[in-house]
Amino acid sequence: MKKRGQVWIETVTYTLVAFVLIGLVLSFVKPKVEELQDQAAIDQSITIIKQIDSVISEIDDQGVGNKRKIEMSIKRGNVKINSENNSIEFSLEGNHLYSQPGTVIQEGGLEILTEEKGKFYLVTIKKNYFDEYNITYFEKKENKILSKSPTPHILYITNKGAEIGQNLNIDFQLG
Repeated sequence: MKKRGQVWIETVTYTLVAFVLIGLVLSFVKPKVEELQDQAAIDQSITIIKQIDSVISEIDDQGVGNKRKIEMSIKRGNVKINSENNSIEFSLEGNHLYSQPGTVIQEGGLEILTEEKGKFYLVTIKKNYFDEYNITYFEKKENKILSKSPTPHILYITNKGAEIGQNLNIDFQLG
């Protein structure tokens, strides 16, 4: 009888030790996995903004009335069509330190800023068009934020032409 009790005590002890070890491993691995996911989301967003920039250049070259469709999958963060400042911006709050906090870096025509927000970092990637284009959303000077979604966002970008003395109007519409 004593031997059966001892076997149960050992089983419970080994099980508890195993759970503690699993918990310790997860406490170190989980933040690193989240940081790698944030880095992947930032890299994907840089690609999306460069794709939008490429489409804008293409419809500028093709002339007034030209329209293109883009499908964007946003898994984390937000994309902002900033009509007031004539820019496209992506922001993500996460564990990944992309660059030195408070310092704007230039990468391929993009401005990237990392800010500390407590134990997290806010990474903002911005493409400015204030010298080249007048950005609108549904032909109005209003901002639109596209958030994460299980389905891709369908975005139409149209060359609306320019009035005399003004920049070319690039209009965004959500499909």
